[in-house]
Amino acid sequence: MSEQGRPSTGTGVAVMDAPEAATDLASQWVTIVWDDPVNLMSYVAYVFMEYFKYPRMKAEKLMLQVHTHGKAVVSTGNRESMERDVMAMQNYTLWATMERA
Repeated sequence: MSEQGRPSTGTGVAVMDAPEAATDLASQWVTIVWDDPVNLMSYVAYVFMEYFKYPRMKAEKLMLQVHTHGKAVVSTGNRESMERDVMAMQNYTLWATMERA
């Protein structure tokens, strides 16, 4: 690749910089579960184990983060996956939103 950002015309293979690396972070979203006055801490941990298949230790750690800090990021991925996770959390009666990572 030449200094001007154009492929070189010499012998060999021209390699273009991949813009995917820059857009990977832009395409990442997170699901956030918020603390609420309704659900028991044990229920929140149960939901994380049941839906996300997290081990008990991780589920309890996330539940404590929700309880003590008011929120926790419980999953990361593309927008469609996070929309699915948010809907699932809401179906379990948890308060959940999504935002760009």
